[in-house]
Amino acid sequence: MSNRNSAQNKQAARERLRAERERQAKKDKTKRQLIVGAAVVGVLAITAGVVVAVTKMNDGTSDHWKAASEKTLVKPANTTGENGNEIVIGQKSAKETLTIFEDPRCPMCAGFEQEVGSTVRQDVKDGRYKVRFVMVNFLDRQLMGDGSKNAVSALGAALNVSQDAFLEYKEALFSKKNHPDERDDAFSDDKKLLEIAQEVPALKGNAKFEKSLNDHVYDRWALEMGKLFGKDGVDGTPTLLHGKKKLTVDGPRGPMPPASKELFDEVMDKEFGPRKK
Repeated sequence: MSNRNSAQNKQAARERLRAERERQAKKDKTKRQLIVGAAVVGVLAITAGVVVAVTKMNDGTSDHWKAASEKTLVKPANTTGENGNEIVIGQKSAKETLTIFEDPRCPMCAGFEQEVGSTVRQDVKDGRYKVRFVMVNFLDRQLMGDGSKNAVSALGAALNVSQDAFLEYKEALFSKKNHPDERDDAFSDDKKLLEIAQEVPALKGNAKFEKSLNDHVYDRWALEMGKLFGKDGVDGTPTLLHGKKKLTVDGPRGPMPPASKELFDEVMDKEFGPRKK
């Protein structure tokens, strides 16, 4: 064998070896890509499953409430507007309307009611303004549970009795004595709601009210009320609106609702003028 042929053979062998290495490298790369791709798909699938699971856990929608969303809507008496979502209380002669968004499980709403509720009711009685109450249930989604929706449904049963019964029952639900920790879904228990209702003269022993509450007559209405959360820039409770203007005071973390009587009076005086003496 000549040196030339030997060199050619060696070069050819090296080329074959290089080609084989490249082919193997490509094969290994493809294999790694497939493994990584499969892993990514698996992670995405798991993540998607987790997201779905979390969403299902956090949407606060039990089978009962899913069924309620498909029932015929029954509007309580003393409501107006589409789906009965307008609860406006006050003298017809009152020119201005104050809108108050509240969630039954909300601790700040409870504090607001305890500090300012009597002032609001007196202003309404005096004709200073009307109040539109919007009872929502976003905390059921955030904290899981049905307490907010269930309490709003019970408030609908109270409203069907009278506006005064609604106001007094709302006051009782938000009282220091009765309001649970926001993480405690106590208001999901009908017995608890009926027990608190006995503190309201118009509801105590009221068979019609009790039947409406036990039969969950106003569950669909409570869900419709909940859909109002998020409108007009409302992203928390309590929220006070005059028209679409949020009524707030400066707090350590930014604008906040005037939850003390002193701050509430200050804001109302600026917005509606001083109270008539």
